[in-house]
Amino acid sequence: MKTLDLLNRYRTENGRLRSALAQRSKELSFFINSGKALTSTLEFNKILRVIMERAQRLIKCDAWSLLLLDEEVQELRFVAAKGTKGVNKVRLKVGQGIAGWVAKTGQPLIIRDIRKDRRFSRAADRITRFKTRSVLCVPIVNKKRTIGVLEMINKQNRKPFDETDQDLLRKLVDQAAIALERASLYERMSNLAITDDLTKLYNFRYLDQILDREINRCRRYGSILSLIFFDMDYFKHVNDVHGHLMGSKVLVEVARILVENLRDVDIISRYGGDEFVVVLPETDVETAARITHRLHKSLKAHEFLKDEGLQINMSASFGIAGYPEHAMTKRDLVRMADQAMYLAKNSGRDQVCIAEKRAARTRARAH
Repeated sequence: MKTLDLLNRYRTENGRLRSALAQRSKELSFFINSGKALTSTLEFNKILRVIMERAQRLIKCDAWSLLLLDEEVQELRFVAAKGTKGVNKVRLKVGQGIAGWVAKTGQPLIIRDIRKDRRFSRAADRITRFKTRSVLCVPIVNKKRTIGVLEMINKQNRKPFDETDQDLLRKLVDQAAIALERASLYERMSNLAITDDLTKLYNFRYLDQILDREINRCRRYGSILSLIFFDMDYFKHVNDVHGHLMGSKVLVEVARILVENLRDVDIISRYGGDEFVVVLPETDVETAARITHRLHKSLKAHEFLKDEGLQINMSASFGIAGYPEHAMTKRDLVRMADQAMYLAKNSGRDQVCIAEKRAARTRARAH
């Protein structure tokens, strides 16, 4: 009898070990495949999709979200979410809510009943109209620095989250942290190649490339575009009187005004110094003139360096040219807008001028 009992115990233990080995083998396969998927791309958005797809397969729950830390303002912003609508409008301060607490401490957290935890912030639930019952939240850490958090909400079948779920999710985010850091670095390097360091607008190199593309598109589809070339009036005076640091801050404020007053499809670039170029796709010269007058008015009404206690008023001189009304090539389009801008400068500054039409220039040369 004792031999039979011992044999049954061996069989039971052997079955348990086989089951545990099969589970470990399944987990190992899952994380190997996750690693391959995460390292197969450097595109930030693709990596976000991989993380969320793998997290959803790992732990079944009603909703989940991925928040990344904006270190400059110490806020968490939602970059991916499922199961909740409108959550992208929410920003959490580090330390605020469950996700904020995890970001601040760098420690994972399981909340089995949200009603019993004072750290929970109902801001997201109020906006999304989602009812949070339980939460599993883990930090995404790379090189001892928290870069975000992954949050799972309401485990399916109303089961509570447990330490096994937490351990599995931490393994995933350890892989994700490296991939996110690589993608973020790649994105920053790519942006450096096409953006101006100071204003964060596109640089001359990118403008040159984009104009080729836009004019080729206009030729192919018979469409139009307009280009605005402008220069800040008496900008040198700001540098001479207040210093180059203040001059740089003026340019940053100019960039912000441009972004606030133009469409997402418009290409805004710093041409060099205090000169800026705006490309307006699918925009005729008449519409471009209205847009330019609005920019002119906004720049003139703005009080520059207000945060520095200076409150300087400035103006700008604008030139406008359109394709195909004024020019048929990239080089000529920029040149005609530039000439119109210099006409504005030479006519007393603080105004908008439109380039001379091609037909009028041809007649003038003929005479």
